[in-house]
Amino acid sequence: MNLHLLVPALFWPDPALPEIYRDLPLPGLENLLAKCSVTENKPEGIEAWLCRAFGAAKQQDWPVAPITLQTDGGEDGEAIKTEKSHWIRADPVHLRLERDHILLADSHVFHISLEEARQFTGLLNRHFSANQGINLFPLRPDRWYLRLLEPTLPHTHLLSEAVNRDIRNKLPFGANNTFWRSLINEVQMLLHEHPLNQTREARGELAINSVWFWGGGTLPESLVSPYTHVWSNEVLAVSLASACNIDYAPLPVDATVWEASVRTGRHLVVLDELQGRAQYRDAYGWRESIKEMERRWFDPLWRMLRRGQFDEITLTAPGESSDKSFTATRSDSRKFWRRPRPILAYGK
Repeated sequence: MNLHLLVPALFWPDPALPEIYRDLPLPGLENLLAKCSVTENKPEGIEAWLCRAFGAAKQQDWPVAPITLQTDGGEDGEAIKTEKSHWIRADPVHLRLERDHILLADSHVFHISLEEARQFTGLLNRHFSANQGINLFPLRPDRWYLRLLEPTLPHTHLLSEAVNRDIRNKLPFGANNTFWRSLINEVQMLLHEHPLNQTREARGELAINSVWFWGGGTLPESLVSPYTHVWSNEVLAVSLASACNIDYAPLPVDATVWEASVRTGRHLVVLDELQGRAQYRDAYGWRESIKEMERRWFDPLWRMLRRGQFDEITLTAPGESSDKSFTATRSDSRKFWRRPRPILAYGK
C-alpha cells in the first residue's frame, strides 16, 4: 500500500518566529520525516499541486472553477454544467483598508449562509444581466461561479495566494484586464450599498464587500489519477477524484479509523486544517492544530511505517516559500542512523 499525505502549511511560514516550535512535541512527525528523502521545489499552492497531480493543464489559470463545478453543481446544477462553457470562480470576500494596504479575508474568518449568498448574487445578477450578460451562480454559500458566454478570461491569482495579503498587485491581468477591474469596482459599489451588509455589521459580522475572481477555464478533456482512493474534505481534491471515477470519501477522524478502512491501493489523504491558521498568522491555532494532527495522524502513521504496512509513504508540504516532499519506503524505516531532528530544522 502507498500513501501520499498532502499537508499545506505544515511548516510555519514566517521564519522570523522560530519560537513557534518551542515546546512543541511532535515525535511521530519527526521520526517519520527522519526516515525520508526530501525534495524541494518552488511554491505553487495546493490548488496548482492538485491540478498538476491529476493531469489538469494550466490554461489562463489552473482550471479550478470548471472542475469544482462538477461537485458543487450537483443534480440541481446539471443544466448549467456544459463541457465547453467557460467558468471562473467569483467567491465572496471581505476587504479592509489597513494603512496603505488592502487586505482580503475569505470564509475562513466569516460565515455566510446560502440565503445571504442568493440575496447578494440576486442583486448583482439583476444589475449586470441586462446589459453585460453576466450571471453569478451561488452554488455554495462561499463558492460562487460566473459563466462566460465568450472566452474573455483574465489571468488571476489563486484565492489562497490573496488571503490576508495586500491585493493591489494581485488583481486580474492580461487580456481584458480593464474590463475585469472595472467589474470588480462595480461589484464593490453594489455590495457596499446592500442592506444585508448593514444587517451583518449590526450583528458584528464582516461585510461581504467584494468578490475574488480566480480559477477560470474550461473543463479539461481528460484527467488521470495517480491514486486509487482520495480522502479529503477539500472540494477540489474530491472533484478531481470524482472526475477520474475513483473512490473518494470524507477525511476520517484519524489514521486509526482510516487504517481500518483500507488494505491495498494508492491513497491520497489531504490534511488542510493548518492552512487557514498559517494564512492568518494564527500562531496559537496553528500550534494546537499540528499537535492534534500529531496525535491523530502523524504518530499512528509512523507506527504503521515501522510495522511495514507501507510500500511507500510520501508527505508533501506546500508552503509560501517552497514546496517540500518527503518520501520513505518500507526499508527506510529500518535505517537507524537517520535520527529525528526538531521540526524547526525542516521549516527553515
